[in-house]
Amino acid sequence: MASMTVIEAVRSTLDEALGKDDRVFVLGEDVEAGGVFRATEGLAAKHPGRIIDSPLAESSIIGISIGAAHYGMRPVAEIQFADFIHAGFDQLCSEASRWCYRTRGDAYLPMVVRTPWGGGVHGGQHHSQSIEAYYAHMPGIKVVAPAFPADYRSLLRAAIEDPNPVLFLEHKRTYRLIRQEVEGAPAETVIGRARVTRKGPDLTIIAYGLMLHESLAAAETLSSEGIEPTVVDLLTLNPIDRETILETAKATGKVLIVHEDTLTGGLGGEIAAIIAEHAFEYLDAPIRRVAGPDIPPMPFHHAMEDFFMPNREKIAAAARELAAY
Repeated sequence: MASMTVIEAVRSTLDEALGKDDRVFVLGEDVEAGGVFRATEGLAAKHPGRIIDSPLAESSIIGISIGAAHYGMRPVAEIQFADFIHAGFDQLCSEASRWCYRTRGDAYLPMVVRTPWGGGVHGGQHHSQSIEAYYAHMPGIKVVAPAFPADYRSLLRAAIEDPNPVLFLEHKRTYRLIRQEVEGAPAETVIGRARVTRKGPDLTIIAYGLMLHESLAAAETLSSEGIEPTVVDLLTLNPIDRETILETAKATGKVLIVHEDTLTGGLGGEIAAIIAEHAFEYLDAPIRRVAGPDIPPMPFHHAMEDFFMPNREKIAAAARELAAY
């Protein structure tokens, strides 16, 4: 066992993958020097020629990854900030997502696109976006958003070994904030399974990424007040674990969905639709959501960013209202 932050979990998993499989390589902007958040620090010296700096061109980063994956390599592309990934939207959604389908299963693209996402670090409007709903909408791309270091290790390894494109979201606020005791080798896992991280009979809170940590903190506050929530960590946003969502919704009859993305068009709407369609008769209250407001960018000023960001206080307040039904 070793104590690891999220960024250390990412770096160690990349290091192990590079050492294990000669087909794996990393490309992206400034990755030779370690990248903005130091995720690849030290890897260029340890794995010469396989940590490759790219131009400031996200479309080329993803396009090169598609070509390399098609010819048998296993590229791990880093997009410096999730906000920049839209420049490669066509490559990822029009090409990578359809590769297996358009070849009738004759060709696969074992490629990973890693990117830091989300707010809470005063990054302003061009370095704080939540992009998950855009890409979880696209069949053919798996979207992963872990919260704890151990899950970063197991899911990143699974993503690198997966035969299809995986978008791997790393919440930048958690990089050095969250620390956990982690086993030496990443646990075997399957992309597409959620986890119940806390059990309680009164309501279900569904979250992912940074909001999972805020939801767990809110759950502790609620518990001291006599309200015991179940908390579900989605882990994977596409394919989404419908079975766990429905099972926990049916068990408590009350559901609160939490995400940092804007309310309208966010992933919470899809989760709510799944529950309404398949578990409506089990509900004792309307499905509630805590999410970011419908404004275009994340504000830079700390007071406005705090207003935008869901947090444990907002989650607890919504949960109290739901529990009172």
